[in-house]
Amino acid sequence: MASNDELNVFIKRQILIEKEIVKSLNEGLLNIENPPVKAVLKGISLDSMKHAQLYAAASALLMKTSRALQQENLDAQIELVEKHIQLEMDIINKLEKIMPTIKDNKVKFLLDSILTDERKHHELLKQVLDIIVHGETITEDDWWKLLWENSPFHGAPGG
Repeated sequence: MASNDELNVFIKRQILIEKEIVKSLNEGLLNIENPPVKAVLKGISLDSMKHAQLYAAASALLMKTSRALQQENLDAQIELVEKHIQLEMDIINKLEKIMPTIKDNKVKFLLDSILTDERKHHELLKQVLDIIVHGETITEDDWWKLLWENSPFHGAPGG
């Protein structure tokens, strides 16, 4: 099992690799005129940018102690994530409805690729809502629940 320091060294190297991928792809895209190929390669470049940010977030988790969110921050994050869960679901539903009607295999391939990504985004957002946002947050209600559940007499006389 790698120590946090070893893992952080690995993560820092991966960030550099992802940034190099982005640079290489973006330079190569300048000479590509085929729209589907250009779009796919640009998508990979954007994914590599995302990966670099996710690696950086993982590094931050290893090196810092996170603070509980304030209720206002929690509410804003929940609202944002729930909005995008719904937006992703709307896109998924529209794509699933139109996919059976598409005859052009190349177009179908590209739209299916989008549908696959949208499904991943939808599941990831649900996990963000359930694990990260709620896992990082202690609300006033949580404190009261914690106190109440761990009180032997729940406020009643007896001790």
